Amino acid sequence: MKCEIIAVGSEMLTPYRQDTNSLYVTEKLNELGVTVVFKTIVGDRRKDLVGVIQTALGRVDLVVLIGGLGPTEDDLTREATAEALSLRLRRDGAVLAALHARAATWRMPMPENNLKQADVIESATVLPNPNGSAPGQWLDTTHNSYRKLVMLVPGPPNECKPMFDAECLPRLRAIVPQRHIAKRTLKAAMIPESQADKLLAPIYTTYSDVETTILAHAGDIQLTLLCSKASQDAAEQRVEELAGKLEEALDDWLYSSDGETLEQIVLYYLGLRQATLAVAESCTGGMVAQRITGVPGSSRSFLGGAVVYSDPLKTSFANVPPELIAKHGAVSAEVAAAMADGIRRRTGATLGLAVTGIAGPTGGTEQKPVGLIYFAVSDAQKTDTYDRTFRGDRNRVRQWATQQALDLIRKKLM
Repeated sequence: MKCEIIAVGSEMLTPYRQDTNSLYVTEKLNELGVTVVFKTIVGDRRKDLVGVIQTALGRVDLVVLIGGLGPTEDDLTREATAEALSLRLRRDGAVLAALHARAATWRMPMPENNLKQADVIESATVLPNPNGSAPGQWLDTTHNSYRKLVMLVPGPPNECKPMFDAECLPRLRAIVPQRHIAKRTLKAAMIPESQADKLLAPIYTTYSDVETTILAHAGDIQLTLLCSKASQDAAEQRVEELAGKLEEALDDWLYSSDGETLEQIVLYYLGLRQATLAVAESCTGGMVAQRITGVPGSSRSFLGGAVVYSDPLKTSFANVPPELIAKHGAVSAEVAAAMADGIRRRTGATLGLAVTGIAGPTGGTEQKPVGLIYFAVSDAQKTDTYDRTFRGDRNRVRQWATQQALDLIRKKLM
């Protein structure tokens, strides 16, 4: 079964609001074996709404409309859906009574414009909404002689998600042929997306029955493998076979075979080695520590650290000699090494990690351009330094630097 999700609302065509409901709905549909082949965002113009609904009805089996069920003049999803299907709207007495009862609990008269929320499309089933005033609607109908399923659910996430789970999914399970889904998520660090695809595409393209998607973000590559079969064993077997080949090809770039984050893996290795970590961060401003402490239980292995943005604090908190900074500059391998060793000794950690660099957009020179980052990892035996140059704006440079720093710790502990 193929599906199109239509997110309704002019606000989502601005830079200030994103459609997040469709991500949740897509995940739930995929678990049933339903493939989402289109996602559309449309503004609050009735003509546009009717057009995208008619287009969806012409190319998929299931249409999920999210939003536009409120009481205002620009909430037109009911009207547009009825028009697209050439069906009438009727005012439902039970819904109307529920709206009046809801208003009474707030001890206020119900505004006249709320009445439109009781308008139900001919032959539709009303979906109750215990979390808001806008009920949803379910239609099992025909369009151009083909069976179509159409769902209307409210836009606020605290209403959309519970309604979809409680009202839509059970109805879909009764209709959609039972399929068994196997899913695996592999993750790799610091391999360029183009290189990853060149390495992996010859492998995964030979598995036409396994849907493989690659998502790249700030030094992180995520591969999702999804397979639907008549039995769970058959689906699992295909996914496991492909995953094994991809894991072998990724080699040391691979850090997770089951969807864990890089910081979770770092903490796993720290625990395995009974080691502890402390960090001294300059240009990343605490981003490394933030990612690590975002994992519950991280205090067992992560002692803490310091944001040593200024030169004096590099000396005060990480014991970096002022003359070293004067000689080599704050952005240098020598200072990074001193920061890592200093924070390790200061905290008593097994490992010390340091990050210092030029995140931009200013501060770069010909010798030390914007994006140049120095890293150091120190233990009781030695201190290793690394340098990388990342392209992009300040935020991107800092994200890549954070990812690289964590990956250096991972490889140190492997």
